[in-house]
Amino acid sequence: MKWCGVMGTAAMRRRDGRNGGILFGPSALGHKQLIGTKLFPARSLMILETTASFGLMFFLFSVGVQMDSSLMTKPERKAIYIGISVMLVTLVLTVALSIVLMKFVPMDATLADSLPYIAVAQCLTPFPNIACLLTELKILNTDLGRLAISSAMFCDIIGISLTAVTFAVLQNISSAGGRGGGQSLTPLWSIMSTLGVVGVIIFVVRPAISLSLSRLQPEKSLGERYINIIFIVVLLSGLASEVIGQHFVLGSLVLGLVVPEGPPLGAVIVSKLDFPIFKVLYPTYLTTSGLKTDIFSVNFQASWIVAVIVTFSCLVKIVAVLLPAHFCNLPIRDAVMLGLLLNARGAVELLLYNLWRDGKVLTNELFTLTILSAIVVTAIITPLIKFLYDPSKQHPPTKRRSIQGAAQRDEELRILVCIQSLDNVTSIINLLEASYASEESPLHATAIILVELIGRTAPMLIAHNNHHNIETNNINTSTSCQIIGALRQYVQYNENCVTLNSFSSITHVETMHHDICCVARDQKSSIVIVPFHKQFAIDGTIGSTNRDMQNMNLKVLEQAPCTVGILVDRGILNGSISILANQTPFNVAIVYIGGPDDVETLAYGNRMARKENVVVTVIRFLLFGCDNARDRKFDNDRIEEVRRAHAGSRRFAYIEEVVRDGVGLASCMRGLEDGFDLMIVGKYHSDSPLLLGLDAWNEHPELGVVGDMLASPDFGTTASVLVLQQQKVGREVVVQTQNAIGDMYNGAMRRSTTSLTPRTSSAFGNNNIATPLTTPRGMNGLNSNSNGMWSISVNRT
Repeated sequence: MKWCGVMGTAAMRRRDGRNGGILFGPSALGHKQLIGTKLFPARSLMILETTASFGLMFFLFSVGVQMDSSLMTKPERKAIYIGISVMLVTLVLTVALSIVLMKFVPMDATLADSLPYIAVAQCLTPFPNIACLLTELKILNTDLGRLAISSAMFCDIIGISLTAVTFAVLQNISSAGGRGGGQSLTPLWSIMSTLGVVGVIIFVVRPAISLSLSRLQPEKSLGERYINIIFIVVLLSGLASEVIGQHFVLGSLVLGLVVPEGPPLGAVIVSKLDFPIFKVLYPTYLTTSGLKTDIFSVNFQASWIVAVIVTFSCLVKIVAVLLPAHFCNLPIRDAVMLGLLLNARGAVELLLYNLWRDGKVLTNELFTLTILSAIVVTAIITPLIKFLYDPSKQHPPTKRRSIQGAAQRDEELRILVCIQSLDNVTSIINLLEASYASEESPLHATAIILVELIGRTAPMLIAHNNHHNIETNNINTSTSCQIIGALRQYVQYNENCVTLNSFSSITHVETMHHDICCVARDQKSSIVIVPFHKQFAIDGTIGSTNRDMQNMNLKVLEQAPCTVGILVDRGILNGSISILANQTPFNVAIVYIGGPDDVETLAYGNRMARKENVVVTVIRFLLFGCDNARDRKFDNDRIEEVRRAHAGSRRFAYIEEVVRDGVGLASCMRGLEDGFDLMIVGKYHSDSPLLLGLDAWNEHPELGVVGDMLASPDFGTTASVLVLQQQKVGREVVVQTQNAIGDMYNGAMRRSTTSLTPRTSSAFGNNNIATPLTTPRGMNGLNSNSNGMWSISVNRT
């Protein structure tokens, strides 16, 4: 009996403890008069309904605050065509069917009088219902979800106007019948008064709110005085609506639409109303509606007539979407899914049916039938959409994208970075700078600022094409400006070598991966870099943990159309020093065990080694006494290609470490705690015997065994860690076995004229990673081959 969950926007998200209404009404426990009067005595119903009315008023005000009114007044062309088609076609054909049934099917007079109203209600596509359903299905920020939201918001303009006119007419009929006629406002006068109230809210209240917000100091929270004034204005708007002959919810809904959504005002209002309205008062309204529902009053004839009207309207809506979809190049499958979404029922229909019941348009029997029809339709379309629509399969990868592939095709490296906060910016810029960019080998950076959706319903993906575009968005404006400003300084520093596209993804964290994957696909990115869900404090401990971000990373790893990197940012531990202003070498370690992900890390290190102030050290771990000739030859070939590409360069070093087991590997990893600024490792290692037994201690599966070890707070290092995973197709990692990772570098890499000496470190216990001038203590030897390539061979048997 999840009736409250079905019928409410927020109620569908929070299904805890609100199973009243129908359960306690005459349809169940209240069917026996004695039980009904004991549960809800007559003297308590007035108090209950008054409380419910306040809950409904503030609920719709909150819904209006979360709506983006610009989508209603300035929708895209496709949404206009679909909205008009759905509204008009459903209205005309369903009303026509009701007239035909009234003429040719025997029915009682009350049903005949009410049938056109029921038919008109079927043409509505209320935004709150659809937003709630999209949130439940986790497709709110998909292309289909955004189109459904935009179409529904455009239809709401017509729907609200139609409801207001209908209510004015019903009020006039009811008042005239009660007073002998001529004593009440005429419908025309009521409509004109409604336009006047709406005009005052838009042209007086809205500018006053904007003026107050403009005087608010940046980064300063709103005081309680502002919120209290807003709530008083909500009550006054409801009173004004009642005075002019409209329902009290009209004023509160329009007022909510003019309040700026999101921070700083909208988010605070929604947060303040969350518990008292969504947890207490609005469920009370649902309960009072359920008390009016009596399934025992329904007869068969009325049931099948209403069922025919509702079923026909649902089918007509789907067909009405298919008509403009053909001209808008919308696939038929997506059009059918959109038609199902626009059939969502919810709180708005509940409100409308209550108004008609109070206005004597619907009898108790028909009220029960309309409520049940809304429940049945929602119960059918929700699992149907889940079964038929999987957003992760809408855009299967047609081309494998990776760092290796970009190098082989001699393309620019296209990197997509996801930035969660200002604290990540320095590490991201250091990573981009270390990735090497030149006019011959340019770099295209795409930045997505991740903003959690608070205080609004419709998600947004904003493209920051220019400075003006940033300033016109009131969501985290200050933070977005600072992040994008820092990225643009990096681009200016690398003029003609780096290009930048920047976006803000404003959505729920649960569905943020959709935006990341879509932008990566559209930008043809070779690698996506997402932040680790744990943030380090300045003392090296874990400062904060975001489990929703961890789930997002897992979904990105599963669905991304390219290589994915998870960045464990420890930049705060070394003062977040930028390598743009620092002339000391930036030391990078490539941990190589074997497998396709490690080959990807090798390709990335291959590119980084071309940067003048970047020193790359490839550390290869070998298992003692085990020699798989095929795998060893593949790895040897890959590494040899990279070594040849950097022959003679003192910015590249190669180390081999032989260990017996996972314990030896972990011991050697401990030796890497100092001496590096960034460590890059692959996620999967093809069931390597070196990792046998270590996977039992893996706390973060998205990092793999080695990545999890390096990211642990117990691993005493200040180095950030980047864990790479190649693109996944189905459930398998794409293995790219290019035979020429270093081909694009041959002939392009000149022998360096600047001697950069890696700083001395205590890697491998008390031993020092080699400098070109000193043989490390305890090493088996530091050898220079005929090409001047430095290499170290270490035996840990």
